[in-house]
Amino acid sequence: MSKPSQITWTRAFGAGCGVILQAIVNGLALTRISPNVLTGLGLVINTGAAVLFGFGNQQNYVRMFLYAGLVIIGAGIFDMVDGRVARQTHQVTVFGAFFDSVIDRYSDVVLFFGLLVFYARGNRLFYVFLAAFVMITSLMVSYTRARAEALIGKCKVGFMERPERVVLIILGALFERWGVMAPVLWVLAVISTITVIHRIVYTYQQTRHLAPVTEIRHVVQTATQPVPQSIAMRESRGSDPRPDLPAANAPRV
Repeated sequence: MSKPSQITWTRAFGAGCGVILQAIVNGLALTRISPNVLTGLGLVINTGAAVLFGFGNQQNYVRMFLYAGLVIIGAGIFDMVDGRVARQTHQVTVFGAFFDSVIDRYSDVVLFFGLLVFYARGNRLFYVFLAAFVMITSLMVSYTRARAEALIGKCKVGFMERPERVVLIILGALFERWGVMAPVLWVLAVISTITVIHRIVYTYQQTRHLAPVTEIRHVVQTATQPVPQSIAMRESRGSDPRPDLPAANAPRV
């Protein structure tokens, strides 16, 4: 009997969150605000969270991390509503999708940079390198997918996407009183690296049967090479391929 009640509770919770989120979207849609502005505000708010991370010290880091976690949750709201506002106000554009992806990468980097500054100020050199490594792998997770999808269409394999990263950072920040952020960085480092390797292997498997790039370029260059003027003139005349030469059976004068 507990399982149906649990399902009902989770569905009710999800529906309640959906109603609140839709109310926020409706309010923002009435203002006719650009979705790109909402995306940019998300970056600004995440930058504030990074500043809170960076200002943490031995005396106040628990409070600073708690504030940073709450601020990241606020930034996540903008991250969730910008696309919905764009669809509801008919402002969906190709550039908007590109801009959102770029700003997401900056948001990732700025948060890890704030953690890097925190560990550097505390002379925790090992975690400085760990935070830097997680920063790099988070970018590589996104880059490998983008580069692979430019070649094979889809590459959604792997686990550690941006939503998972953000959730883990929030958990690490909110529960830093118990030293949760350090294990979070380890989890991010390991699983992000596995995700990158998985996408590299998957892309190799999907592309190993394709023609070499040199052959593809040769075909494209041949297809786009301009036709010589003499050949074009002969084709336009529709006459003998050697119009300027006397015909073989022509009478001599």
